[in-house]
Amino acid sequence: MTYTLVQASYFIAAVVFILGLKGMSSPVTARQGIVWAGYAMILATLVTFLYPTVTGFGNYTLIVIAIVVGGAVAWWSGKRVAMTDMPQMVALYNGMGGGSAAAIAAVYLIQAQFAVSAAGEGSIATEMGAAKASLALLGGLIGTVAFSGSLIAWAKLDGRMKRSQFLPMQHLVYIAVFVGTIAAGIAAYFSGSMTLVVLFFALALLLGVFMTVPIGGADMPVIISLFNALTGLAVGFKGYVLDIPALIIAGTVVGAAGMLLTQLMAKAMNRPISNVMFGAFGAASAGGAEAGPEGEMKEQQPEDAGITMAYSEQVVIVPGYGMAVAQAQHKVWELVELLEERGVRVKFAIHPVAGRMPGHMNVLLAEAGVPYDKIFDMEDINSDFPKTTVSLVIGANDVVNPAARKDPNSPIFGMPILNVDESENILVIKRGRGTGFSGVENGLFFDDKTRMLFGDAQEVVSKLIQTVKTL
Repeated sequence: MTYTLVQASYFIAAVVFILGLKGMSSPVTARQGIVWAGYAMILATLVTFLYPTVTGFGNYTLIVIAIVVGGAVAWWSGKRVAMTDMPQMVALYNGMGGGSAAAIAAVYLIQAQFAVSAAGEGSIATEMGAAKASLALLGGLIGTVAFSGSLIAWAKLDGRMKRSQFLPMQHLVYIAVFVGTIAAGIAAYFSGSMTLVVLFFALALLLGVFMTVPIGGADMPVIISLFNALTGLAVGFKGYVLDIPALIIAGTVVGAAGMLLTQLMAKAMNRPISNVMFGAFGAASAGGAEAGPEGEMKEQQPEDAGITMAYSEQVVIVPGYGMAVAQAQHKVWELVELLEERGVRVKFAIHPVAGRMPGHMNVLLAEAGVPYDKIFDMEDINSDFPKTTVSLVIGANDVVNPAARKDPNSPIFGMPILNVDESENILVIKRGRGTGFSGVENGLFFDDKTRMLFGDAQEVVSKLIQTVKTL
């Protein structure tokens, strides 16, 4: 009876997980989806106390301690994290999920190794069964790679790691580590050696590091999404090893959704996932970067820009990471409200890979209270730019670079962009004169229609607001 209740509860939790994930597909229902997924997680966690193999005061005590410590840390970090640091937090939590799956795999593989040692014969495969041993090793590999790779992604996003290379001929070392990891896993499968199990996980940790270190900041949203998919797959494999259908269903759904998102984002950059993982974005652009676009950046004062916007018919705002860093989203929405009071049509244009993680700009605008019907995806807004009086670019760079459309020699050529250069007037708020994450100079900033507003985005937008108020 208890076993039936546990399995039924796990099934209900899995269904609610799926409903929650479906809710997250739209900004309108995203919060509700997260809440539903949270309820499912609570149910799955509580029903663990009834699981037949969980017995004894010691086990219950460990579960309670884990819930209290994990919940307290998550609550504290969730409350204090700034919106600009949300990508780092996502990377960390992603890594924790992968690490948990890897830890479960390690426990089961070590238990099997102990049993083999006690019997004096056999192997991990014969002790666990071929299917479970294979999935334990595969899930351990994927989870460990997601764990160490996500930690490197966090360090890069947080500015704690700048380097893209640890060793000379790093790609060859990466291949050697990959081959060594697979070989150690196969050897562990056919033996009962603790040394091989430890070597397998150690090499898998290195593999995640070497996989992520060369990847530049422009590709981080794709890599975070990929690691999310890997974590989901690892959890699904662990569900099979543990005989828990809820983990199989939830892990598979998360893995499939993460992989689909990864493919969509790679498509938005017009690059295969293999190129994101194994190619250094912008590495071959040295020659093009030296030539650079012709002309010079033309600076304009915020007061003049505010007047131009106030007398426009339509303004399209393109937010980027610079808006997130400056925490300018609330000021931007205040500016929008003032412009709309004057009869100006205002829209927001969002590129799929704007910011540091999928949906980064959508989250910031939602926090500021921007209605969803004012936010448009690239495919829906690009046809509007030719009839737009002013496009205001706030801290975005590569996603509005016309070289992606016009220059076959550019490393970002073919990447779909927001066609801001087709607007009548272009205003760009930018902290400095540097390039974007790809390292490619942006010809839009040198366009005759473009005027640069240098400075912190929040300060510049505040000046635009003051100007519009005085008109």
